[in-house]
Amino acid sequence: MKTEFNAVVSQKITISSSLMILQIVPVGWELPEFKPGQFTMLALPVTSPVVPEAESPEGGDENVWIRRPYSATSARDQKDYIEFYIRLVYSGELTPRLFALNTGDQLYMFPKLRGILTMDDVEEDKNIIFIATGTGLAPYMSMIRSGILCRDKRKIAIIHGALNSGDLGFRAELEHLEKLCDNFSYIPVISHQDTEKIPWGGKTGFVQNIWNENVIDDIWQNDVTPENTAVFLCGHPEMIRQMTDLLGAGGFKPYDRKKGGSLFYEDW
Repeated sequence: MKTEFNAVVSQKITISSSLMILQIVPVGWELPEFKPGQFTMLALPVTSPVVPEAESPEGGDENVWIRRPYSATSARDQKDYIEFYIRLVYSGELTPRLFALNTGDQLYMFPKLRGILTMDDVEEDKNIIFIATGTGLAPYMSMIRSGILCRDKRKIAIIHGALNSGDLGFRAELEHLEKLCDNFSYIPVISHQDTEKIPWGGKTGFVQNIWNENVIDDIWQNDVTPENTAVFLCGHPEMIRQMTDLLGAGGFKPYDRKKGGSLFYEDW
């Protein structure tokens, strides 16, 4: 299928030098229905300009397009745009080109979203823990914004790991939701606290450490078990590997359509 421009950037929000939020609107077609947690493909021609600090060279065959998958952060009932949370990979092929975009610039967005990291197979009476590193927070934002918070009777928690506090995308929104919703807990954790300009008073280390400290058990005042809780993992592959081992030792099994399970993640 021929790739061509079919969408534009409606808003670009810079979080830090290496993190941004892009809101993208379709041109000549309507946004599709999708399930919170799903992803689609963004693409730009290899000839597109790159940010100055990137290692990716400009130029090349104008017929070659670079595509990569990105999870939507917007709610499923947001019909004006789809939002994406993106980190700059300096040696990458696509993100240096995406970061060079500005409001009104064109790009390609695949007109369907797909993926299995959704709430479809989570039992309605189970509490939920979302564990993420970096931009792995993206699919959870879509889920939360699509109405599973204050109206939900179960307990919900997000553990989000980042290098420093400036990389905690959506922090203000999540802290606000924590104040509004009695059933929601937000636990940000940073691993490079020594580089903070203002002393960091929150959790430090890695999300694996937080799990070992039984932080959620203490907040909920209840033991977290596979029987009462579903756990989602999204982010760095090493985090997912280590957390899968830790959770497995506690009886959490990856979800299987035939056998069930309380651990959800997606291999890209």
